[in-house]
This record gives sequence, C-alpha cells and structure tokens, in this order.
Amino acid sequence: MDIAITTPPSRRKYYAWGGAGLGILVLTLALGRLKPAVPSVERQSILVDTVKRGPMVFQVRGTGTLQPVDVRWITTGFDSRVEKIRVYPGTPVKADTVILELSNPELQQAALDAQWQFKAAEGELISAKARVQEALLDKRATLATVKASYASARMDLDANERLEKEGLVARQVLMQARGRAEELTTRYQIEQERLKIGEASLTAQLAASSAKVEQARALWLLKASQVEALKVRAGLQGVLQLLPVQVGQRLAPGSTLAKVAEPSRLKAELRISETQAKDLVLGQTVSVDTRNGLVQGRVARIDPAVVNGTVLVDATLEGALPKGARPDLSVEGIIELDRSADGLFVGRPVQAQAYGTLGLYRLAPDGSEAQRVQVRLGRGSVSTIEVLDGLKPGDQVILSDTSAWDASERIRIK
Repeated sequence: MDIAITTPPSRRKYYAWGGAGLGILVLTLALGRLKPAVPSVERQSILVDTVKRGPMVFQVRGTGTLQPVDVRWITTGFDSRVEKIRVYPGTPVKADTVILELSNPELQQAALDAQWQFKAAEGELISAKARVQEALLDKRATLATVKASYASARMDLDANERLEKEGLVARQVLMQARGRAEELTTRYQIEQERLKIGEASLTAQLAASSAKVEQARALWLLKASQVEALKVRAGLQGVLQLLPVQVGQRLAPGSTLAKVAEPSRLKAELRISETQAKDLVLGQTVSVDTRNGLVQGRVARIDPAVVNGTVLVDATLEGALPKGARPDLSVEGIIELDRSADGLFVGRPVQAQAYGTLGLYRLAPDGSEAQRVQVRLGRGSVSTIEVLDGLKPGDQVILSDTSAWDASERIRIK
C-alpha cells in the first residue's frame, strides 16, 4: 500500500521565495548586458562647422550707443523760475541762441543795487580826485611862496655881504639878512619834503578810492552777468537734445536746464565684457554697425573701472557716418584685438570659453553619427575659437547646445 508523502508548508514557502529571487537575478543580469539606446538628432536641427587652418582674426563684440563728442550740459547757478521757453528739443541752435528765459526778482534787484553802488563809488572817486588836486595846489602854492621868499632872502644876503665888505652896511644888518636867508632855506626844504609826502599820501588815497570803484564795478558786472544768464543761451552750435523743464517751474541751484550737442561729430560708447577686455589697448581698429551701415573707428579711451561686469570703451569714428546716425542710437561694435598668420580654428560652440576644455561631438566621415571628444581651446574671437588639441583640419563638430546628450558618448544623425 502506497503512503502519500506531503511536503511541509514551511518548505514550500522556502522554495517559492528562492525561485523568485533566482528570477530577479537572471532579469538583472540580462538588463545589465543591454546597451543604452543611442540618441538621434536631425541634421537640419544642429549647427555643424569644419575645423580649418589658416589666418585668424581675434575680435571682441560689444553693444552701446552713439554719443556726441561735443556736448554741453546747461545748469542754473541760482534759484529761479522758468518764464518762457524759446526753443524745443530737435531744433538747430547757434552758440548765442536763447533757449529759455528765467526770472529771479532778488537777483535783478541786487544787480540794480550793485549798479548804484558802482556809480556812487565813481562819484566819490571824482570828488576825491578834486580834493587831492586842490590840496596839491595849496601845497605847491605854499612852496612857490616860500621859494620866492627864499630867493629874495638870498639876494638880500648877497647884497648885504657886498656892502659889508665896502663898509656901507652895519654888520648887524648883515647878520639879520643871513639869519633870514637860513630860515627860508630850511623852510623851503621842509615845504619840498611836505609836497613829496603829500603827493604820496594823496596818491594812496586816490588808489584806495579807485580800488573801491573797481570792487563796486566787479560786483556790478557779476550781478549783471547773472541777470544776463537768466536768458539761457546754447553756448554751442549744434542741436538742442534735452529740455527737462516747464514754464512756471521753480529751479534750485544746480538744476539741469538743457543739453546741447553737435550731431555731426559722434563717437561710439561700447560695453565690453570684463572677461574680454583684458586685451584691449588704445588705437585698436573698431567696426561699428549702426544697423544702416558700417563705419570704421579706433579705440580712443578705455574706462579703468568695471561697471556691472562690463568695461566702457570710447571709439572715435573715421569717415562719413551712415545715414540716420544720431546721438543715443543703439549700435554694435567689433574690436580687432590681434591676428594670427596660421592657426587652427573652428566656429565658436555654445558655452565655449577661451583657454578651456570642452567635450564636442565630432562627426564620423560618413556623417551618420558623432562621437564625443575632449577639445582644448585657445583664444576666442567673436564667431570662432582657436583649437589647441583634440581636433585636426577637416574635422566636423557640432556647435549647437548638446547638454541634452551629456549621458551619451555618441549620437546618431539622421
């Protein structure tokens, strides 16, 4: 008689778990042997360039605006009020063209007061000159009287000395004549000195009065010029660019009244990235694109400061300006830094940095796929970059953004 042998429930559960584990292991090994799918891309959707060898021009690009070379900002130097606007922006002006008229009653009154003070000082000077002349005449008259008396006394003394020798006059009379002559001699000398001192003193008094007149005149001219400045003139032949005021507006000292510029003489102000500005030097050639034509120029000034990651460069423009060139027009400029007679270069890939290493996809000879290679780069230009290692002339590489395929060493091209 057969006896049925039954497997215990615990052993059946053990066999089930073991079979499941073995299945998972086999599946894992099978998946591990599978190769990842190669991504594919349409040829029309990517940018491809060929590595070349030959002359290379190193350039940097910047954007900016055209700005006038000759520009004048007009500000007010005192409190005032806008009374009348004569000229509006866009109007050609000459240096003496009145742009607007201001008013300042206090300043106008001060100018009148200064004028009256000047006239009063002039009158005082005239009066002082008259007094000085009168005083000098009195001193000269006194000197003339003393001189005449002195001459008469000398004649009497000479006569008495002759008569005394002949015994015709008493010695006492001679002594009296001699004493009078000596007295008048001394007095004549004193009057001469007094006249000299008086002339010097009176001249100094006139100089002081003249200085007061000049001081009053200078103050009057200053106030008069300030009143004249209430008629705001262009001060430069050109075009009125800006007039940020309105009739009736109150203005504080230092307020901007207008901007006048010469539109026929323009320069380009370009902003260059600070990472590309290290090779800039004065005199480098610049090509400025005004969107309506090109004009050549040269680097004339490089700002020593970096502002918002850029360096400001001024370029003088040579030759005739393209039609439509005007102040504040947006432009693009390309500055030539250097030239290489023989270099290996390719179009600048996305995210390429000068003197860096970058993974680029190099196309196979048949163009069906591309393999990633490490490329060492050199100096960069606007649209090209120097190749130091990793590529050779004739190689074709993808310049487009390939960050989506970073996990793949190769891609298929359809």
